[in-house]
Amino acid sequence: MSLKLYNTLTRKKEIFKPISKSQVNIYTCGPTTYFYAHIGNLRSYIFADILKRVLLYDKYHVKHVINVTDVGHLTSDEDTGEDKIEKAALKEKKKASEITEYYFSIFKQDFKKLNILEPNVWPKASEHIKEQVELIKILEKKGYTYTTKDGIYFDTSKFKKYGKLSRLKKEGLQAGKRVTLKEKKNPTDFALWKFSEKPGVRQQEWKAFDKIGYPGWHLECSAMSMKYLGKTFDIHTGGIDHIPVHHENEIAQSESATGKKFVNYWMHGAFLTCKGEKVSKSTGGLFTITELQDKGFDSLAYRYYVLTAHYRSPLDFDLENLTNAQNAYRRLKNITLELKDDKKVNKKYLSQFEKAINDDLDMPKALAVLWNFLRNQKAEGKVNTLKEMDNIFGLDLFKKEELIIPSEIKKLIYERKQARKDKEWNKADKIREKIKKLGWNIEDKDQETRITKIK
Repeated sequence: MSLKLYNTLTRKKEIFKPISKSQVNIYTCGPTTYFYAHIGNLRSYIFADILKRVLLYDKYHVKHVINVTDVGHLTSDEDTGEDKIEKAALKEKKKASEITEYYFSIFKQDFKKLNILEPNVWPKASEHIKEQVELIKILEKKGYTYTTKDGIYFDTSKFKKYGKLSRLKKEGLQAGKRVTLKEKKNPTDFALWKFSEKPGVRQQEWKAFDKIGYPGWHLECSAMSMKYLGKTFDIHTGGIDHIPVHHENEIAQSESATGKKFVNYWMHGAFLTCKGEKVSKSTGGLFTITELQDKGFDSLAYRYYVLTAHYRSPLDFDLENLTNAQNAYRRLKNITLELKDDKKVNKKYLSQFEKAINDDLDMPKALAVLWNFLRNQKAEGKVNTLKEMDNIFGLDLFKKEELIIPSEIKKLIYERKQARKDKEWNKADKIREKIKKLGWNIEDKDQETRITKIK
């Protein structure tokens, strides 16, 4: 069964044809590790994970690279503003390396909570300065760069295909609409290397091109993807917000340096929205996975929720929708765990499922196949067939649920324990009732305290 994928470059679904017959190389734009990833960020990684799982299901070997941006990502796409890592380090009064390591460790914990397969390589921008400098030197030699007071820039007028991914018409783009020109020759030009304003002040800076500075954000993805996956590779994924600037710039610098096509298939996930707009501080929805867990939600209930919409469609988030998804997910788990294994595989439903996943990763349709299969009481092979399906869904359908106690409940349990220790029985009883109202039962037996979720 042929795999069809929507290619942003051509704006159509295409039959997937890898460069190598048996292996697929994928690059995913990774986190800037200066703060916690919110659930909108994580939707993009669930999409990339589904892609990877489908390729593995289709018997491909997959080499997956996700970069870690630990330097060079400025607060503005105009190549201005503060470095996000440096800003966080100053605010938290820590070393830049401490900031990046801490938030990267949390990011990997989020991956584990959401059952996202880790990549083969997690390259860090700060550890690939040599590769980035070498890439700039190649571009310099070929005449694609120019130098200003604040850095080395890529001249987009020299790359005739600039804008091919986003269908950007450079001719009508005026300075100030996307960027402020300053010393730039063209509004779309971007920094390859930024010179430090005051050398010695930044925590992360290197000497190159006879000055102290640091790499541009776009540069790292080109340098690291080509190092690990080759000058041309199969698939590049990311959020739709990366299309007009970040990915456009990656193409320009990569193809100018190598003279070859950079990526064959560009795939982009739509936004998680709240009230119809991208999740943000103003619209809401900027929860972390840990915060959702503290509210009593299963982390995989959020994964289930993401699967109910196609990756190219916006998904509107609110807690009521997530509650409905959690109820459906828990019902699915309960049904699955009660199934009896008849050692068979249902080829009819598995074929329908495979058709859905190979049609541009149609997870809503694949979920519909799963529920239709379960509702068919005469259908055989439920256990083994569902196990095959869960290789894609990644919902741990056959794994017994671990009890995750929200931090608010843990705090109340501790307060009750202290009250009992001080023989303040009335206070302990009131706390127990409060815990019950929040959906948890607490029981004291044989000098032990047991906590269970009220279903």
